[in-house]
Amino acid sequence: MTMITSTPTTSQSGSRNATAAFAATDVTPVLRVENLEVTYYTDLGRAKALDDVSFTLNAGEKMGMVGESGSGKSTLALAMMRMIKPPGRIEAGRVLVGDTDLMSLSDEGMRLARLSKIAYIPQGAMNSLNPVTRIGAQLVDAIKSHMPKESRSSIEERCVHALKSVDLDPSVFRMYAHELSGGMKQRVCIAIGILLSPQVIIADEPTSALDVVTQRQVMETIDRVQDQINAAVILIGHDMGLMAQFVDKVSVMYAGRLVEVSTVREMFTEPKHPYAKALISSLPNLDNKGVFQGIPGLAPSLLRLPTGCAFHPRCASAMPRCSVERPEVTTLESGRRVACHLYTEEA
Repeated sequence: MTMITSTPTTSQSGSRNATAAFAATDVTPVLRVENLEVTYYTDLGRAKALDDVSFTLNAGEKMGMVGESGSGKSTLALAMMRMIKPPGRIEAGRVLVGDTDLMSLSDEGMRLARLSKIAYIPQGAMNSLNPVTRIGAQLVDAIKSHMPKESRSSIEERCVHALKSVDLDPSVFRMYAHELSGGMKQRVCIAIGILLSPQVIIADEPTSALDVVTQRQVMETIDRVQDQINAAVILIGHDMGLMAQFVDKVSVMYAGRLVEVSTVREMFTEPKHPYAKALISSLPNLDNKGVFQGIPGLAPSLLRLPTGCAFHPRCASAMPRCSVERPEVTTLESGRRVACHLYTEEA
């Protein structure tokens, strides 16, 4: 993974929209995730991959979802798309896009909601495109499955427009995936995601395995197409530098729970949760060249979570109650949401 070090003062969309997004409390969120729970039933036991996850997102907002591998970020994305496969199971919760609860739709209703209401840009575009089908045919299939009565010429025109909107030449329509570079494949996946102008776009590590120049091009493409269709975007990833530059607010996940939700500026200048502090402290810093600060210990197994707060065995601020009492998510006066006993009284 390539790391881009950055500070929130260089944030493009983050510094532009974060304060306004948090202040606009009277705006009806385009996305509401309420008490979402996902469990995997294995031979070794029951693993809760998502534990009572709730958040909202407004139109035009970008939220970064960060955390160590196995914290539940990709599971959250797949659960919102209702793409969890056995032995996984969505146990509870609602995902509302506008007034539509995706969890209550029939299988056919959910199929139609994908791409039209909520779109998923998968991790690893190299493996997401059909290698024996032309790019244009894959774009056409996506539209025809939702608009079977649309004319061929109208569908192709829509596909070419989508390719142009992500800075790809119309000639890509006739190409195969192996003829494209990694960055071009990723932009094709973005083009598929925006074909039907969804209200919500989930991008699961869209810049993994790309060089730093291509990373920025892909992120700027997502930025631009979001402005065009005014969608809410969830950006999942590990690269905190990209988060600092491109998102409005940051959600930190640990062991299947959201432990902090803050604006991007607050997260990088004054993180609240000890795990969020540790993540920020682990970033390379030009003031301390050659000094790297990691997080002690390992992320816990979801099959054997510690009692109380799941982070307490690794936490430098742990108190006796942390090992026996699980902190609930509380909202501070500033509007930030934190799940930590350090802030229970402040909330």
